[in-house]
Amino acid sequence: MAECVGVDSNTSGHSMDKSITLPPDEIFRNLENAKRFAIDIGGSLTKLAYYSTVQHKVAKVRSFDTTAKAPNDKLYEISVQEEVTARLHFIKFENAYIETCLDFIKDHLVNTETKVIKATGGGAHKFKELIEKKLGLNVDKEDEMTCLIKGCNFVLKNIPHEAFVYARHADSEFRFQTANPDIFPYLLVNIGSGVSIVKVESEDQFERIGGSSIGGGTFWGLGALLTKTKRFDELLQLASKGQHTNVDMLVKDIYGGSYGCLGLTGDLIASSFGKSATADKEFSKEDMAKSLLHMISNDIGQLACLYAKLHNLSRVYFGGFFIRGHPVTMHTITYSINFFTKGEVQALFLRHEGYLGAIGAFLKGAEEDNPNQYSWGENYAGSSGLMSVSPDMNPMQRARSGTFDMLEMDRLERQLVNLPLLQDPSSYIPDTVDLTEDALARDYWLYCFEDALDGVVKRAVASQPDIPEAVVRAEKFRQKYRHKLLTLRHQPFAYGSLTVRSLLDTREHCLNEFNFPDPYSKIKQRENDMALKHYQRTVESLDALSWEDRQFALVSGVLAGNVFDWGAKAVSDVLESDPGFGFEQCALFFVDNSGVDIILGVMPFVRELLSRGTEVVLASNSGPALNDVTNGELQILTERIAAMDPVLQAGLQEDRLTLVQSGSSSPCLDLSRLDKVLAMVVRERQTDLVIIEGMGRAIHTNYYATLSCESLKMAVIKNSWLADRLGGKLFSVVFKYEVPLGKVHHNGATLMLS
Repeated sequence: MAECVGVDSNTSGHSMDKSITLPPDEIFRNLENAKRFAIDIGGSLTKLAYYSTVQHKVAKVRSFDTTAKAPNDKLYEISVQEEVTARLHFIKFENAYIETCLDFIKDHLVNTETKVIKATGGGAHKFKELIEKKLGLNVDKEDEMTCLIKGCNFVLKNIPHEAFVYARHADSEFRFQTANPDIFPYLLVNIGSGVSIVKVESEDQFERIGGSSIGGGTFWGLGALLTKTKRFDELLQLASKGQHTNVDMLVKDIYGGSYGCLGLTGDLIASSFGKSATADKEFSKEDMAKSLLHMISNDIGQLACLYAKLHNLSRVYFGGFFIRGHPVTMHTITYSINFFTKGEVQALFLRHEGYLGAIGAFLKGAEEDNPNQYSWGENYAGSSGLMSVSPDMNPMQRARSGTFDMLEMDRLERQLVNLPLLQDPSSYIPDTVDLTEDALARDYWLYCFEDALDGVVKRAVASQPDIPEAVVRAEKFRQKYRHKLLTLRHQPFAYGSLTVRSLLDTREHCLNEFNFPDPYSKIKQRENDMALKHYQRTVESLDALSWEDRQFALVSGVLAGNVFDWGAKAVSDVLESDPGFGFEQCALFFVDNSGVDIILGVMPFVRELLSRGTEVVLASNSGPALNDVTNGELQILTERIAAMDPVLQAGLQEDRLTLVQSGSSSPCLDLSRLDKVLAMVVRERQTDLVIIEGMGRAIHTNYYATLSCESLKMAVIKNSWLADRLGGKLFSVVFKYEVPLGKVHHNGATLMLS
């Protein structure tokens, strides 16, 4: 008997709705600057990837010449400049529209340097001549499996919350996995027409270790014979409504109950389609489709388990057109994996598994640019997100996501890595509350961000008073961000785990898209100018105190300064209504707000550490977010303060005070995605204390983060709902000092004061 190896070709496509729901210019963005293309063509879906440059505005600060300016003049000037960044676009459309889409691409390309388009997938042969004719490019075919693995490695390393566990009957269907820096080894089970099982050991080392001819094509083919339904999606929809127990023979049908000595419950399937041989009746299409789906999913699940056990692998990812995020399919595979491994192996699915081939083909064509030497991030403003595909849930969204599904990724200026001081990077979760799982918290925060939207729009317009069309752009921002919030209200899992951090980051992405790079720049400038005038008087008052009183005053000063946060509604309401209101060996200090916070709170604290002989590394945002101080602003502030403070001056001159970029442009902090230079400084300086300041960095994120050194997390709670959640009142103080387990007999202490 010949060996049955199976293939996982995606060339057998599936019918979908034939309606374009978005105009082409909203789909094919930044085509005029496209540099490189790749395409993955299946039987009915085409996935296109292209690299483009995007021009956007950035706010820059530049110090005035202090010798030529009077002391009362502004500390620095702000200028808005044009900057070019790299962006990856991934678009999915039906093959029925391939000619129209290729025409649109051709019409909007301007002086492209591209001469070759990388192609993969079975349809790359079928459409080769059409692509070359329409675009005037040579089609270069790439190996399908190589592209698939390259794409999978790329998304696992660059997109947090890419992988998820599916739990159909849980409060949260999707349980997203944190990004693990060590993604290898893993098993990829790709289910196309047949099944390929691939062991992936490194970036370029993988092996197809098995497969099966019983896959998605089997489900479709047998399903068509049994139900006379020719459309793949309709077959899945039938299965979602069926009762397989009407067709399948269960253990209890044979034994009258469970088979205890073998550990088999009565509800287990003993024989797929077993009842159809003896029952003298017609079976419904729904029941037969459900039975068939169970049969094939269970078979694939058991096969995957056997290979995982054989190769001692605990991470198994499932992909291919058979999956496509369909709830019943994911549920049956998950059940099968759990049953056969007794929970030792998890079935993992990917948010963007449909793009793996296109991403891999693009990477093959871009190897001379070394795309893997950069870090990339999902751009929430330009990505459509994971949509529910449950037939009984939001059918309009399902139809739209079936037609077009977009992903955009931005190349980040710096390579991002883990903070070396994380105790266990693989289990680190930056966010304190997962809003996908906490319905009450989700409702509150979505309302909170929607309620604050008018204020953000007003601030954006005010930041560009001399530009009349700023009002139009601000309104477009409002519409886009409100649409994102509406999507997240119905589908909180659209972009992975929904958190306060992701809501803030989405807002920043949308602001940047409409050229509002730093709406709080002028507010920060005004507050920095004001706070600087009080610096000398503040440190003189501190120096006059006894040692013990000074320590308490320093901590009080940091926390009092942290109140001045335009990101908190309770504070911004006061600041809007009253413009005059306002005032170890090596420590790594993640700082927060501009103005009073950094100048009169943090800097005196840093001064005290330097006075004791402690080296200090100040980590601030690489890019703007709300009124957080950026690295560019902090450089200027520190120079000006050092000019009037010998302690800070000596710290800079002796290289005991170092300013570094965090790599973040968010009010929150992800310690698994920090600037590589920061990580290097932490190692070189043998940092043994980490200080995290502010509500976003120390409460919304990292409240439960465990580090391998001493840590201090401090913030003022500026949100009444959050204060109530933590058992305090508005403007309560959190002062959380922690020592690693094993270093002392206790694990630090947490203090909350009203």
